[in-house]
Amino acid sequence: MAPHVPRYLVPFHPKSVSHYFTDVLIIGGGIAGLRAALEIDPDLSALILSKEQIQESNSNYAQGGIAGVLDEEDRFEDHVADTITAGGSLCDKEVVDLVVQEGPECIRELIQWGTEFDRIDGRLALTREGGHGRDRIVHALGDATGKEVIRSVVEMVRSLPNIQIWQNEFTQDLITHDGVCRGALASDEKHGRTLIWAKQTILASGGVGQIYRESTNPGVATGDGIAMALRAGAETRDMEFMQFHPTVLYIAGSSRSLITEAVRGEGGYLVDRNGRRFMTDYDPRGELAPRDIVSQAIVSQMELTRHPNVYLTMEHLDAEFVKRRFPGIDASCRKFGIDITTDRIPVRPGAHYMIGGITVDTDGRTSIPNLWAAGEVTSSGLHGANRLASNSLLEGLVYGKRTGRNASEGALAMPDRFEAINLQHPVAVESEPLDLEDIRNSLKSLMWRNVGVRREAHGLEDAIETIEAWCRYVLPQQFDHPRGWELQNMLVVARVMAQAAFLRQESRGVHLRMDFPQMDNQQWNRHLPLRLSNMV
Repeated sequence: MAPHVPRYLVPFHPKSVSHYFTDVLIIGGGIAGLRAALEIDPDLSALILSKEQIQESNSNYAQGGIAGVLDEEDRFEDHVADTITAGGSLCDKEVVDLVVQEGPECIRELIQWGTEFDRIDGRLALTREGGHGRDRIVHALGDATGKEVIRSVVEMVRSLPNIQIWQNEFTQDLITHDGVCRGALASDEKHGRTLIWAKQTILASGGVGQIYRESTNPGVATGDGIAMALRAGAETRDMEFMQFHPTVLYIAGSSRSLITEAVRGEGGYLVDRNGRRFMTDYDPRGELAPRDIVSQAIVSQMELTRHPNVYLTMEHLDAEFVKRRFPGIDASCRKFGIDITTDRIPVRPGAHYMIGGITVDTDGRTSIPNLWAAGEVTSSGLHGANRLASNSLLEGLVYGKRTGRNASEGALAMPDRFEAINLQHPVAVESEPLDLEDIRNSLKSLMWRNVGVRREAHGLEDAIETIEAWCRYVLPQQFDHPRGWELQNMLVVARVMAQAAFLRQESRGVHLRMDFPQMDNQQWNRHLPLRLSNMV
C-alpha cells in the first residue's frame, strides 16, 4: 500500500454493522450499471447501489447521442477506422471491433425497451460529430439523449422483481479477503454502515470530472470507484488520459453546462473574440476535428487573443432548426440572455470524460477475482488516447451487457453460502477540524492549472508534491460524512493521475506535454499501468 493511503476509509467490525447478502452487487446507476443489471439471471438476486438518485449520473446528462452503424450505407469498418484514427495506436483493435459490432444490437434493445430516439419521416435521425466520417449518431429529445435512455432503462430495471435499487447510498470500499472481492461496505443516513456480501461485484461508478475546477460532470463524479479499486489493490491504466470537452458554456456564476459536439456537427462555427473562424489554422477538418485538437486549439486561441474564452455561433443556420435540434442548450442559454440563433455562445474546454481507469479485459474482468467493471470507470482499450464522440454510451451498453452476463454466470456457478467473514478495520485517528471545501477547491484549481489541457514537468512535479502533502494529513483521518470520503477519494485519484501524466514523456491524444510536444512511438506506444503498491 502506498504511503498515507489506509486500506479502508472508515472503521468497521462485523459484529457492529448490518449485513446484506446478494448474488450480484452493482455499484453505480449509470448506463453501464443498469445495463449490467438487465443481464442478471432471474433466479439470482441483484442489488444496485446509487450514490444519489438513480438519475444523477454522467449517462443521464449525455447530450450528443450513441454512435452505431445503423445506416445501410455505413460500415463497421468505417466506424472502427474513425475510432482508431481518434484514439491512435493505443486503441485495442479487438476491443474496437467488438464494441462497434455489438453496438447496433444494444441500440435496438433500447428501442424495444421504449427509448424514443428522434426520427425523421419514421426513420432514425442520424447526425455526425467530430471525428466521424458518416452520420451515425442516434439522439433523443434533441440534445438530451442520456435523459431519455436512462428513463427507459430505469423503468425496465424496476420492472424486474429480482433487482433492487438502493439510492442515496455511498459505497465506501470494496471488501476483499485472500485477494478476492467479497462485496462492499456502504452507508446511508437511515441505516448507517452495511456490509454487503456478494458472489460477484460489478463496478460501474463513472468518472472523475469533479477533480477539475472546470468540468461538465455532475457533482457525483468524484472518482470513488477508481479510488476504492486502487485501495483494494486493483490495477489502473492510462490515468493520464482525461478528455477535455472543447465547448463548455463559460458564464460567471453559471454551472459549466456542456454544449454538445453535435452543434458543430450540424454546422456551428467556432470564432474568437474578433469574430474570426480559427479552427482551420490548427487542423484542416476545422470544427469537426477530434476533441483533443479542438480543445488545444481553443486554449491556444484564447492565449493569442488574451481572452478567457472563444465563442460558438449558429447565427448562419436556420433558427427554427436550431431551436428544435437543441432545446436544452437553448433553454440554458436563455437564462443568461443569450439567444443561440443570433448570439455568440461563450465557451472554453472543461474536464469531460476519463479515458483511463481500472484495467479490464474484453469480458470486463479486473485484476481482482470476482470483481468486474464497465463504463467510464474502466480502461477497456476502446478509446486509446482520445475518445471518439458518442462512443461512451456505446461502451457502457456493450460492456454493461457483457459484465452483467459474465458476473451472472459466475454467481450461478457458486453455492449459496451466507457467511460474514471476520474482517475488521479498527479506528485509527480522530478527525481534526479541517476546512474540507478549501482543500477541495484548492485541489480542483491545482489539477486544472497543472494537470489540465497543457502539462509540463515542473507543474506536474508541483502537483504531485502538493497533493502528497494534503494526503499526509487528510487520508489517515476518518470522516463520518460523504464530503470527507469524496475528498479522500479525489486525492487518491488525483495523485495517480498526476503521476501518470508526469511519467508519460510525450504528447499523445488528450495528453499534451509542452516539454515533450511530439509523439514518441519508440518509447511510449504502450499503456501505462499503475497500482498504489508501485507508487513512490
